Amino acid sequence: MVRDRLTEAERRRGVRLGLLLRQARGARKATEVAALAGISVETLRKIESGRIPTPAFFTIAGLAGTLGLSLDDLAGTCGGEEAETRAA
Repeated sequence: MVRDRLTEAERRRGVRLGLLLRQARGARKATEVAALAGISVETLRKIESGRIPTPAFFTIAGLAGTLGLSLDDLAGTCGGEEAETRAA
């Protein structure tokens, strides 16, 4: 299966998501957060840097739970064209 190329909006959304997660992690070690979320530390680093702009739902759900973030808030901040318009 070949994935379609990401649009520029999707790439920017991934960067916003990564920044939000990194800010929520604060001073906590990436290894600790990744382990609690059930993902590898390399995956966490890639998401935080925007190199994985469209992570799987359960990955984000695990991170949100670990970091005390609401999925609704994440979607509102990072999702869709409405967030794209608000960020501009």
